[in-house]
Amino acid sequence: MPFEYFEHEADVGIVGIGKTLEEAFEEAAKAMFNVEVDISRVECKEKVEVECSADNVEELFIEWLNSLLAEADMRNMVFSEFEITELSEHYLKGYACGEKLDAEKHKVRTEVKAATYSQLKIEEKDGLFYVKCVVDV
Repeated sequence: MPFEYFEHEADVGIVGIGKTLEEAFEEAAKAMFNVEVDISRVECKEKVEVECSADNVEELFIEWLNSLLAEADMRNMVFSEFEITELSEHYLKGYACGEKLDAEKHKVRTEVKAATYSQLKIEEKDGLFYVKCVVDV
């Protein structure tokens, strides 16, 4: 899996890994939603556009994750597929795809309240991008 988790006392640490920064952001989104439900059971039935902006790329990463949570909450959906079509230091445009939340089908685990700035880090190492933060559960 191109995403992973790291230990945290009360919450959950997520790490997105990709060949590009966009891919790492997408994988972090998968990791975050996989905390909530089994994303392998979420079908791509409805596509939702997400746009956000921030002062820098680190803040943009957190804005991306929190915008996805807000869209999912407003629409009573869960997402399993993500695509970033535009990414600069201050702006992001992309899509999330998923379906209406079905507690039985999706095997609900725990609610993610927000992505936080705790342990926020973006780095490039050995040709891969790593983005990480702690999500509040």
